[in-house]
Amino acid sequence: MDLKEIQSLIKFVAKSGASEVKLEMEDVKITIKTGETKGEMTTVVQQIPMAGIPQQPAAPVVPVAQPAAPAASEAPAAATSDDSKYVTIKSPIIGTFYRKPSPDKPAFVEVGDSISVGSVLCVIEAMKLFNEIESEVSGKIVKVLVDDSSPVEFDQPLFLVDPS
Repeated sequence: MDLKEIQSLIKFVAKSGASEVKLEMEDVKITIKTGETKGEMTTVVQQIPMAGIPQQPAAPVVPVAQPAAPAASEAPAAATSDDSKYVTIKSPIIGTFYRKPSPDKPAFVEVGDSISVGSVLCVIEAMKLFNEIESEVSGKIVKVLVDDSSPVEFDQPLFLVDPS
């Protein structure tokens, strides 16, 4: 079936007043749907051997995704090279991170403080229980990675410690 035959079929269906016509042949499926008003019509034409058609929409998506991947991998590589000499202390639980034992008390540790194994670094509240997080390494606090009273996830980095 060629394009002229399809166009004449569409015109015939539009004039006839039929709401839907389906035509299936060996290599083509045609469905013509007309709306309630004469100007409104939907035509769907499908060829059964559809080897080349699904690949065309996917092709433009691939080049767009490829340039984004190298840019995303470069940023973490730069950050980890600066922090590679430090030990990261991560959250063992999900909860709310607090740097102080109570609002009117000083923080457990500050940047520059020396810590030893077993030193309390912070408190994480989970289900109304306050869990003291102790250091597993000795060293010096280089950076606090989480703001006070912030929610934290399991294995989220909390502190950077210089073990030297």
